[in-house]
Amino acid sequence: MRRRILYVMFGALLTVSLVIGALAINVHQSIISNLPASPTFQPSTVPANGDGNPYGVAFVPPGFPVGGPLSAGDILVSNFNDGANEQGTGSTIVSISPDGAPSLFFQAGSELGLTTALGVLRRGFVLVGSVPTSSGTVVPPGSLLIIDHNGNVVSTLVSSQLLDGPWDLTVHDQGGIAQVFVSNVLSGTVTRLDLKILPNSAAGVIVRNMTQIASGYTFRTDPAALVIGPTGVAFDPVRNILYVASTGDNAIYAIPNAGTRMSDAGTGSIVYQDNVHLHGPLGLALAPNGDLISVQGDAVNTDSNQLNELVEFTPAGQFVAQFQVDPGAAGAAFGLAVALTPKGIVFAAVDDNLNALDVWDLM
Repeated sequence: MRRRILYVMFGALLTVSLVIGALAINVHQSIISNLPASPTFQPSTVPANGDGNPYGVAFVPPGFPVGGPLSAGDILVSNFNDGANEQGTGSTIVSISPDGAPSLFFQAGSELGLTTALGVLRRGFVLVGSVPTSSGTVVPPGSLLIIDHNGNVVSTLVSSQLLDGPWDLTVHDQGGIAQVFVSNVLSGTVTRLDLKILPNSAAGVIVRNMTQIASGYTFRTDPAALVIGPTGVAFDPVRNILYVASTGDNAIYAIPNAGTRMSDAGTGSIVYQDNVHLHGPLGLALAPNGDLISVQGDAVNTDSNQLNELVEFTPAGQFVAQFQVDPGAAGAAFGLAVALTPKGIVFAAVDDNLNALDVWDLM
């Protein structure tokens, strides 16, 4: 029996359709309800230069080129702050091995403010967004970096219209081609990038088209969160729907025909709006059981009794479960990722209070 398997990564969130042999898993089982109180691993995400405030999380998928610093199954984490804890100045991506050991994968030569927009292409490239600041003020429009499997920047994409503050992304990876959906925190929009992937080539990744497919989400600066706007994006390739977590609107939206449309759908339709459980949704993932999982950042609709929550719900808008990442100060949760592997489900979420990555193995 063959089954379609989704790798969903938030983040930077990455969705990869794979086919493997039969796997003993109850696809109706809640992910969040089955997370143990303590993670399997909780490695630090702080590299030698002291960068902190981890944002993006992304799994390195099967088929990734061997011979470099990354291997399939590793988890990447991007840092938004520098060693002095200044927002929008982080310049590093840390790699976490399957046994929980951290190492430095990438360090830029300047302050970038690497965001939740983090994804990995299985032909050997890493994508990461940058929303830098200067003296505490955002410097638009930011950029999207394309990094090869050895940690070298091969291209930097900039567009004041279509990449205006790349805050999160998800990837629909089809090998030689890929689609990348990017949420823009400085304009309240979502852009689809249609890519051609050339392995073992100096060109690396060719952008064939950039199309704005959604707009109208609330966006603004914020004294604590720096900026608020659309964040998590999760793509369902079977239904051709992109789900968008709009932090400022405290709601999850659905964009129809997201992988093929050539026009702007506005905000799309609301699929989940729950003031009891949603508290400024940030990262978003489509789980292997078909549910959506959202991280609550607490900058909107704050509830002191429900800080730093992961919330699982169905695409039809039914609440399933919630889980607290950290019982301390608000703002500890941001990015997450979940992968279905031959060994079982691996779930990962950052803890900004501890500058760590929580990793759970659900066998």
